[in-house]
Amino acid sequence: MEFVLLLGRILFPLIFINSGVSHFTKRQGMVQHSASMGAPSPSLFVPLTGAMILLGGLSVLLGIYAQVGALLICVFLVPTAFIMHRFWGLQDLMMAANQQAHFLKNIAVAGAALIIIYFGSGPLSLITWG
Repeated sequence: MEFVLLLGRILFPLIFINSGVSHFTKRQGMVQHSASMGAPSPSLFVPLTGAMILLGGLSVLLGIYAQVGALLICVFLVPTAFIMHRFWGLQDLMMAANQQAHFLKNIAVAGAALIIIYFGSGPLSLITWG
């Protein structure tokens, strides 16, 4: 069963590592998109959140203080869901359904991050909390 936990710990952070890198390599486009969604201070928060999810993802992947990394991911996901994926009130039903799916994905993955915060990253971690 340790293999299953390790596989989950490898798969879970891949989206955050990829997105974190994109926050830097595609920064200008992300800043513009964030501004169009009404996000506060996108020039500041795009690289800040990119660093949060990149470090959080690497932390979980490597099992180095994975609970702290999962906390960084969770702190990113919940506000992002409410700021970037506001599906309520959209007139276009397909756009609303798309944004609702992204919103619920963020909330569900935040739940998975909370599980890592509670249980840790398992016996195959490099450095654990406590």
